[in-house]
Amino acid sequence: MKYASIGPISTYLPQKIETNQQLQDEFPSWDMDLIYSKTGIASRHIAEPGETAADLGVKAAERLFDEHQIDPQSVDFLLFCTQTPDYPLPTSACLMQQRLGLRVSCGALDFNLGCSGFIYGLSLAEGLIRAGIARRVLFITSETYSKYIDADDRSLRTIFGDGAAATLIEASPEPTLDGFQFGTDGSGADTLMVTDGGARLAEDAHTPRHRKRWDSRLYMDGPALINFTVGAIPQLVQNIFSAAGIPKSDVELYLFHQATRKMLEQLQDALEIERERMPIVLETVGNTVSATIPLMIHDLRQQNRLAKGAKHLLVGFGVGWSWGGCIWHDQYGNGD
Repeated sequence: MKYASIGPISTYLPQKIETNQQLQDEFPSWDMDLIYSKTGIASRHIAEPGETAADLGVKAAERLFDEHQIDPQSVDFLLFCTQTPDYPLPTSACLMQQRLGLRVSCGALDFNLGCSGFIYGLSLAEGLIRAGIARRVLFITSETYSKYIDADDRSLRTIFGDGAAATLIEASPEPTLDGFQFGTDGSGADTLMVTDGGARLAEDAHTPRHRKRWDSRLYMDGPALINFTVGAIPQLVQNIFSAAGIPKSDVELYLFHQATRKMLEQLQDALEIERERMPIVLETVGNTVSATIPLMIHDLRQQNRLAKGAKHLLVGFGVGWSWGGCIWHDQYGNGD
C-alpha cells in the first residue's frame, strides 16, 4: 500500500504589490494603523486585470518543475483548487494540462473550495494514491479574490491578496497524513459569498446576512466568520487528535489557514496554544484563501523551521461554511 506525502512546493505571487501606505494615500480617512492591528496585513500582491488564477497557478507549477527538476510527463493527476476560475466551463485544469505539457493520459479537475481547500485537496490526493490511480499528483491552489473587490471596499481590500502554490503530492511507503476530519454548515453561506456569474437567477440568489456596505461582488461578514471559527475549530482539533490517536503534546506546530491576525490570535487563546507554535505569516501577502497553508509551508521550509519527521496540525476553515484538518508528518523538511 502506498500513501501520500507532501513533496516540494513552489509559489508564485503577482508582481504588483499594494501596501497599506498606498491605501492610506488613496483614502486619507481610513485608519490603517487600526486596520493593521486587527488584520496583521501590511501589503498584498494583486493580479493584473488580464492575469487569472490559472495564470498564477501555471507559473507556480512551472517554477516547481524547474526548481525541483520534475518532468511534467511524470504527473498522473492535476488537482486545481480555486474560487476564481477562468470560465464557468471548460474546467481550468483541462486548459492547464495543455499549458503545462502534462501527458494526455493525465487526469485533471477543478474543485471550488476556499479556505479549507488545501486540506480537501490533500485528502483527494491521498485517495488517488492509495487507490493506485496515481503516484504523482500536482496540486495547485490559486486565487484572485481581488477581482471580486471594489476599489472603495475598506473591509475587503485591506485583507485579501492574490497568489498561487503548486504542491507535488507523491507516493510514499509510509503514512504521512492522518486523522482527516471535515465539517460543513451551509447555513453560513450568507457570510462570505459571490452570488453573480452562475446559473442562479439574481432574484433567487442568496442575500447577504447583513446590509451590504460596499459595491464589491464579494460580501463578507467578518464578525460572523470569527464566531463560527472560534466555535467550530476547537472541536475539530479535538476530533483530529482522537482520530489520529495521538496526544496534543505530539504536535510541534499548528499550521492554520491565514485569515487575519485577530482570528488566529483568538484561536490561539481558545486552544491554549503558545504563540510561537501557531505561525502568523500573512503580513506581506494577506489572506490568499486556498493558497495560505502551502505558502506558509513553503516559507517555513525556506527558514528551516520544519524538522523532518515532526508532526504538525494542518487546519483550514471559512467560506461555505467549510472546515477540515489533519495531522501531517513532513518527510521533506530540513529544520532542526
